[in-house]
Amino acid sequence: MGDLAALRRHLDRHERVVVAFSGGADSAFLAWTAHQTLGPDRVLAVTAVSPSLAGFERDDCAALAQEWELPWLEVRTDELADAAYRANDTDRCARCKTALMDVIEPLAAERDATVVLGVNLDDLGDHRPGQAVAAGRGAAFPLVEAGFTKADVRATSQQLGLRTWDKPAAACLASRVPYGTPVTLSVLREVEAAETGLRHLGLVDLRVRHYGDLARVEVPVDDFDRVLARRPEVVEAVRAAGYRYVTLDLEGLRSGNLNH
Repeated sequence: MGDLAALRRHLDRHERVVVAFSGGADSAFLAWTAHQTLGPDRVLAVTAVSPSLAGFERDDCAALAQEWELPWLEVRTDELADAAYRANDTDRCARCKTALMDVIEPLAAERDATVVLGVNLDDLGDHRPGQAVAAGRGAAFPLVEAGFTKADVRATSQQLGLRTWDKPAAACLASRVPYGTPVTLSVLREVEAAETGLRHLGLVDLRVRHYGDLARVEVPVDDFDRVLARRPEVVEAVRAAGYRYVTLDLEGLRSGNLNH
């Protein structure tokens, strides 16, 4: 079980921290705890904004920062300018994390701060080359140091009354594109438009995987009945984003399944 007191001790060892803040359950919990532990003068939450970040995620970061009175800054990254990122091989995440560290490191240096990421113990078992990049450039993973799994993060967040405790995982939009398929601005916009359309139908936890003109929709198995009951609207929402074929993955939602 993750130890909140240990997390506070790990954070307090740093003079100041800059939190890579995506607004997900992990980074939100880390940012809130850092703010409560160190105070506003020693914490800055930074959100990297690019076409791979869904617009509603950026807006929620801003909303959380306002609700929690969290010092917050949004910065622009341009990973699409990197040909290796666009090529979308299995090291794409490393390229993305490099772009993030390139903009967040100077902010940390100005403040004599440590960059901290919301990586938890469960993340260590997945294919996430970006973690190695961040660690190699001096970033710290306080949740790992304090023994937090994803379930621990959610349980502790709920106990603390944080509304992010049950927020669905929302990886970058490029994670919807199979390795080897180029990542382009138009592809990312299609994915975002399709997922936005489905959220307007009341589906919250979902992925739209991109296969050219075919979209593979992933939702939890428990949501299958809802999808099928509104099948025409689901099809219309996905086709409106630019897809010709709309499929439902019968295995259900599996976060990070394109890594297998």
